[in-house]
Amino acid sequence: MRYPHRSAVVVVEGATVQLCTETTTMIVVGIVLSVIGVGFFCWLLFTLAVYALPFFAGLTAGLVAFHSGTGIIGAIVVAAIVGTLTLAAGQVAFATARTPLVRAAIAFVFAAPAAVAGYHATLGLAQIGMSSQGWCEAVAVLGAILTGGTAWARMTLFASPIFGPGVVGGSAQFAGAPTTGEG
Repeated sequence: MRYPHRSAVVVVEGATVQLCTETTTMIVVGIVLSVIGVGFFCWLLFTLAVYALPFFAGLTAGLVAFHSGTGIIGAIVVAAIVGTLTLAAGQVAFATARTPLVRAAIAFVFAAPAAVAGYHATLGLAQIGMSSQGWCEAVAVLGAILTGGTAWARMTLFASPIFGPGVVGGSAQFAGAPTTGEG
């Protein structure tokens, strides 16, 4: 390298070089916080999946009440009551139903809106990070299946297990196990 004739050049061998500048640090922090935010959003989506149908029913009833002239406060009260009653009725119906077919139908009624909500939420997240529409749709379908399955599983947590005729709940004993007491 050529230096001009009238300039001083000082070479310092012990100088430190900064590998991480402020912009790089902010990019790394932004990526980490984005991953945490997306993870929290996915957790929230799966946790609230079973409430998609009650939310939709409450929202619909609240809009009907608002358009009939009850006002904002009345519409919110109606929406909360209808949403709560929808969730409670679904839980009671699922818990009291004895046949697996009826339980499956009730769980499907709660899982279908959750799957639709999961599809649209996952599609929105996929479109942020992917440019291919085909891959976005594939990820959205997977998100719909997982969200619907989560809502199905959470709905089944509300009920006691179904026992067939002659089957009693309790601890089981093996045929060769010694019994206590007089036998």
